[in-house]
Amino acid sequence: MAKDLKIWDPEDNAQWESEGKIIANRNLWISIPALLCGFSIWLYWGIITVQMINLGFPFEKSQLFTLAAIAGLTGATLRIPSTFFIRIAGGRNTIFLTTALLILPALGTGILLQNPDTPLWKFQIMALLSGLGGGNFASSMSNISFFFPKKIQGYSLGMNAGLGNFGVTTMQILIPLVMTVGMFGGTSMTLKATSGTLIGKIPAGTETYLHNAGLIWVAILVPIVIAAWFGMNNIKADHVSPNIRGPIPAFGKIIGMLLIGFITATFGLWLMLPENVGGSGMMVSKWIVLPIVIVLTVLALRMIPGSIGESLKHQYKIFNNKHTWAMTIIYTMTFGSFIGFAAAFGLAIKVIFGFQHVMVDGVMSHDLANPDGPSALMFAWTGPFIGALIRPIGGMIADRIGGAKVTQIISIVMVASALGVAYYMKQAYSSATPQDYFVPFLILFLILFAATGIGNGSTFKTIAVVFNKEQAGPVLGWTSAVAAYGAFIIPKVLGEQIKATTPEYALYGFAVFYTICIVLNWWFYMRKNAYVQNP
Repeated sequence: MAKDLKIWDPEDNAQWESEGKIIANRNLWISIPALLCGFSIWLYWGIITVQMINLGFPFEKSQLFTLAAIAGLTGATLRIPSTFFIRIAGGRNTIFLTTALLILPALGTGILLQNPDTPLWKFQIMALLSGLGGGNFASSMSNISFFFPKKIQGYSLGMNAGLGNFGVTTMQILIPLVMTVGMFGGTSMTLKATSGTLIGKIPAGTETYLHNAGLIWVAILVPIVIAAWFGMNNIKADHVSPNIRGPIPAFGKIIGMLLIGFITATFGLWLMLPENVGGSGMMVSKWIVLPIVIVLTVLALRMIPGSIGESLKHQYKIFNNKHTWAMTIIYTMTFGSFIGFAAAFGLAIKVIFGFQHVMVDGVMSHDLANPDGPSALMFAWTGPFIGALIRPIGGMIADRIGGAKVTQIISIVMVASALGVAYYMKQAYSSATPQDYFVPFLILFLILFAATGIGNGSTFKTIAVVFNKEQAGPVLGWTSAVAAYGAFIIPKVLGEQIKATTPEYALYGFAVFYTICIVLNWWFYMRKNAYVQNP
């Protein structure tokens, strides 16, 4: 087991060159695959639900959209307590336990998918638990921020987040492939509609092993969990985790705080969802529910007595800093868009381009399968792949020319791309041959993904410069927590607008939000008398 670090200052060049660089990089390269698995399990519902449609599972499309939404809301909410884990429980303790917990939804999902008659509520529980993977980002980023000096924070955080986010692409490529082979045994199911993988379409009538979508991650997680325990470090320095004891008390604190997040997220889902999918039926607006969930979570955590409450009181000082709120909004534009589009991209392709949109008895119908439509599983990975791969590059460019400048440029690109995607969505969703509009739709969406990835890296640089070393970690966790609600909001909004036959309205709304972020970034960091000039 790697030792706890009682003295740690990456800004001390002598310590950094003698031993710090080796220790920091070892923790980074264990953190990356752990985070990759977290993203994969958090967002694999976007791929699993497409295949559930292809296999004829007895659920409505709107019900399947709720699985991604449940995972999205829970994962984002769990980031709030995860923001504060490192100071309370230590880095190694946190990454080990939170990565090990991912085995629960992966194994459970694998078991449930073997039976197409499994009731919806059981899948909803697995979607709820898969939110653990979303929550892990906050603690992972907070942890890595303490290991590296400010001069390479854009690179180090960009690598952790970018390659960690690569889990979205890894999942979107790996799951369709492993479903073609009975590597874990179990009973196969027969495709009732054409499916696809990275290498081509799979015709209806082919046998497939959908349960591998969960079980493959159990096999991958076991060695990563072992590596986290024996290879990562807790930092006991005063500015990181000064009061941690043994691992068992640390695990207890983490689990208790995660339970608070699960409770508040479940309450929010109950308020919002209709009765036929386990909700209250009150159908409270998501724009009301999200603030309620966030506030309840923050307040409930603060009410924990003893050392946890005192530590949180200390860390909650970030909320008194105006830059916390500015960067929360700006980071939501970049990461919130990336994660939300990643969650919805595959299903959006399936619903918009996989069906012919024709008039039947004077009413527009969207239920006739399109034999010439693109395979969602062949293309769903492309956007997240580009967005994740380019993120470290965004961090490195920001290290050279300034984070706010890079953010301003990509924000303009995001506005233009979103409007272009909206146009081609509208054309496709009113056409009997929607595939005619797929290529420009895909190109513009890939540009949008690339912009979000570059912006993710540049915002990390801004946060590292604007905040001191004690606040930077919690701020990274908090901003990522709020931004992660994009994984809930975007699929929810897109699903609602598709149901209303106006999918382009969702992209119009996102473009307006990006414009607001351009103004905010300019005011805080780009104008002549900005609070901090181009950090």
